[in-house]
Amino acid sequence: VQLQASGGGLVQPGGSLRLSCAVSGFTLDDHTIGWFRQAPGKEREWVSSKIASIGFTYYTDSVEGRFTISVDSAKSTVYLQMNSLKPEDTAVYYCAASSYSDGDEKTNSFYDYWGQGTQVTVSS
Repeated sequence: VQLQASGGGLVQPGGSLRLSCAVSGFTLDDHTIGWFRQAPGKEREWVSSKIASIGFTYYTDSVEGRFTISVDSAKSTVYLQMNSLKPEDTAVYYCAASSYSDGDEKTNSFYDYWGQGTQVTVSS
């Protein structure tokens, strides 16, 4: 099982980035997918999830309306479209996958598999 995150970079405030997470070794449709981020000196925090069993998507309040999670099963890839980026969005972003059907998708422990992280820096 592998998750490979990419697409990070340096962007000005107000700009956009699309993160990708290429997965292998499991079926995306059977797994809940999450995006987390960790800023320097802070704990890893949950950003967004797509719940496999019901297809719903959820976002932390600070990114609601600006970020969009999506899944392309044919390409075995998960995306996080990030618009109207702010300096406080600066962090290493991680994708994660879970085979569990019950539990809290906002917690690190819910996820079986993790990608290596991609750096997003929002600065002028």
